[in-house]
Amino acid sequence: MNIILLGPPGAGKGTQAQKLVDGRNMVQLSTGDMLREAKTSGTEMGKMVAAVMDRGDLVTDEIVIGLIREKLEAGGDHGGFIFDGFPRTLAQADALGELLAEMGQTLDHAIELQVNDDILVERILGRAAEAVAAGGKARADDNEESLKVRLMAYYKQTSPLIGYYHAKGDLSSVDGLGTMDEVEASIANVLG
Repeated sequence: MNIILLGPPGAGKGTQAQKLVDGRNMVQLSTGDMLREAKTSGTEMGKMVAAVMDRGDLVTDEIVIGLIREKLEAGGDHGGFIFDGFPRTLAQADALGELLAEMGQTLDHAIELQVNDDILVERILGRAAEAVAAGGKARADDNEESLKVRLMAYYKQTSPLIGYYHAKGDLSSVDGLGTMDEVEASIANVLG
């Protein structure tokens, strides 16, 4: 089973992806993790990634699709893939769909974690405050101004994917503001 988790920054995509990895033996394909891994791999693709990142440029969609292709081709005994951080744009969604079709695979579900922005910002700022109170550190971008910039980027770039996957009949929405267990149960209900 191949799925995409959609939702704004802080909606809980990473937490829920980890629950699917643990509970369903799925493989989380995090774009950021794959880029960092490729950069140090020494492969041809890795050398390309390293060169682009060392210049401070954004990695192209073609490179990311190439990395995803490598992961899909590696196969293995698992319960499918969770696409995390990709696709972010309609062009990337088309590219992923073409890659999956070419490899004889499908996207089974695009799951949107729906949240209220004001409550989400409060939740993230509360999480940051708790981390500091516990003697830890908050994420550098867990402040109100940075969160608003991240949310705006999400709505500009990524939210069109909700309509895209809805039109394809692949979209399911769950309440992302429930407890971790409630959100996990809602996702499990979607996946069957």
